[in-house]
Amino acid sequence: MKHVLSVLVENRPGVLSRVTGLISRRGFNIESLSVGPTENPTMSRVTAIVLADDVAYEQITKQLHKLISVHKITDLTDEGAIERELVLFKVNAAPERRSEIVEIANIFRAKIVDVGKSSLTIEATGDDAKLRGLEDLLRAYGIKETVRTGKVALSRSSRD
Repeated sequence: MKHVLSVLVENRPGVLSRVTGLISRRGFNIESLSVGPTENPTMSRVTAIVLADDVAYEQITKQLHKLISVHKITDLTDEGAIERELVLFKVNAAPERRSEIVEIANIFRAKIVDVGKSSLTIEATGDDAKLRGLEDLLRAYGIKETVRTGKVALSRSSRD
């Protein structure tokens, strides 16, 4: 099962390595990973998508709690959390087909962030379904390159 794990950690060198090492040493793959400072510059939030059954996931979280640099662990899997990801697509774009690609980008509320002689680079944010839908439509034009960030997630305000 896919678990969305949000870990509040100290913003210090080596902390990310200890968190990811703990997960990987137990034989679990991190499907997505995103890390950045929080509103408090001494803390960072690690958002990791981990594939594990419930028993193994519980073992991972118990081990993470033992790390001194870990302050809070939140399981956002079943919380209906807000999840977003950023993706950049570099798409083949002959001048006569650019308007079609721009129209597709607009439908998905994506932005054109670079224009080349034979390509457009499109930036899009959203959930996985939205980004897959955009990718499926752009594939017909020829995707030269794709890069994705890891997912970021927060619990909804209704949990406050």
